[in-house]
Amino acid sequence: MQINTVTHVTDELLDALTRLIPQLKISSPRLTPDALAALLSSDAVTLLTARTDGAASIVGMLTLIVYRAPTGVRARIEDVVVDESVRGQGIAVELVQHALEIARAKGADGVALTSNPRREAANRLYQKVGFTKWETNVYFYKL
Repeated sequence: MQINTVTHVTDELLDALTRLIPQLKISSPRLTPDALAALLSSDAVTLLTARTDGAASIVGMLTLIVYRAPTGVRARIEDVVVDESVRGQGIAVELVQHALEIARAKGADGVALTSNPRREAANRLYQKVGFTKWETNVYFYKL
């Protein structure tokens, strides 16, 4: 397994994200090179990709956001997806564990994420890695 931190836009990366993102969220707009470059230029964002041993293409991704708030350093994991053809091989676990190490190194005291309750395998994965479910109100304001 190879986990990489993405530093620049490539055609391979765009192709991989174009293939992976719809497996996570059907209604996502197509990611453009400029949008991806803007994401990668943010000091708060770390984009991780995964390859299985011997795989020619990227098979997974995770976005880690680490930012400072008045009350401390916060971290969130977003957009975790592994290609459906290779799920169940521990790729997501490796991505999440790598992200946790980065968040710790950047001074975060914890990492938050959300997962749709219908994504049963993903919810089991997060619990397996050590996340605990918080009973909280999540609010969303659609713009």
